[in-house]
Amino acid sequence: MAKEKTKKNKSGADELLKTIFQYVVKIANERDVDKLLVNLADMGRDLVSADRCTVWLIDRKNKKIWTKVAHGIDRIEIPLSKGIAGYVAESGEHLVINDAYKDDRFDQQVDITTGYHTRNILALPVQNNQGETIGVYQAINKMTGNKRFSKNDLEHLLLAASYTGNQLDAIALQEEIESTQREIILTLAETGEMRSKETGNHVKRVAEYSKILGEAYGLSKEDVRLLKDASPMHDIGKIAIPDSILLKPGRLTDEERLEMQSHTTLGFEMLNHSNRELLKTAALVAVQHHEKWDGTGYPKGLKGDEIHIFGRILAIADVFDALICKRVYKEPWPVEKIIDMFKESRGKDFDPGVIDVFLQVKDAMIDVSIRLDDTIS
Repeated sequence: MAKEKTKKNKSGADELLKTIFQYVVKIANERDVDKLLVNLADMGRDLVSADRCTVWLIDRKNKKIWTKVAHGIDRIEIPLSKGIAGYVAESGEHLVINDAYKDDRFDQQVDITTGYHTRNILALPVQNNQGETIGVYQAINKMTGNKRFSKNDLEHLLLAASYTGNQLDAIALQEEIESTQREIILTLAETGEMRSKETGNHVKRVAEYSKILGEAYGLSKEDVRLLKDASPMHDIGKIAIPDSILLKPGRLTDEERLEMQSHTTLGFEMLNHSNRELLKTAALVAVQHHEKWDGTGYPKGLKGDEIHIFGRILAIADVFDALICKRVYKEPWPVEKIIDMFKESRGKDFDPGVIDVFLQVKDAMIDVSIRLDDTIS
């Protein structure tokens, strides 16, 4: 009998380790924040055999707590002083509640709103590396055995909560770094545009056009974000072009034109030394946004799919803005003329597939050009 019990315990421990290992591998390879947090919720659910898990985040400024990830339901937001999650967030206690409706702290309104029936709850605080409570990890409705949460379940969920705290800390740090990078990129790009007598709205518009085109083309959420954030730097190399060429009102000589075209490689050289993905992407769009589908572009004369999809999208976004907006040297083109030009250049200057997408979303891009018009401060 003792041997059978030992064998059973060993089997349970092996299954637990297997589950932990599977999720650690998944989480280590996941770069999308939302998917990462879903994996963390899934990990907690499977570790304690719950029906669902919820990761709540605390917003102390607004005195509320909200679901970053919740199985089976949309986002929920409640006052910090309300419900089991609110109680745990404020007290820092670990709770095992096996009859939710007999606990005065349980907020029955959530069940009423969602149509779900909560039998039992396992809830514990999620802490960052400084020991501050930043959220609550909550498992609902034990699904195996006697369908009651135990101390062992609490210990297992503690592991998931600890791992979640570490991941949320890392996410917060990464988001802060990326936010700083975006701010620096936009500031530098706007400064470059001011030097060429244009406003910073040009780079903001191109970023929005790129986002619209990228989403419609079917790029991943991460790639759309990267393209949008990196695109303001596409012309940063122009800061190294002499004023006599950059600001020349008339036609450039062949020699001057070659020097102007060098802004693509200059931008690449400025940005490509960083290992940060955002800056490497900015380097890519800087060097490729004047390449053409038929190979007649510059600086390398890349052709077709040799041009990264980011470069192909940005080429259209940049030209669209140059045509639809007033510049110091030209009046805006009529929309019909712009559309005709892109249709004629399909498969020549521009990727046919991206042109097809542009024709589908042109109205949204026109709206951006109006909303971010240069006359609007």
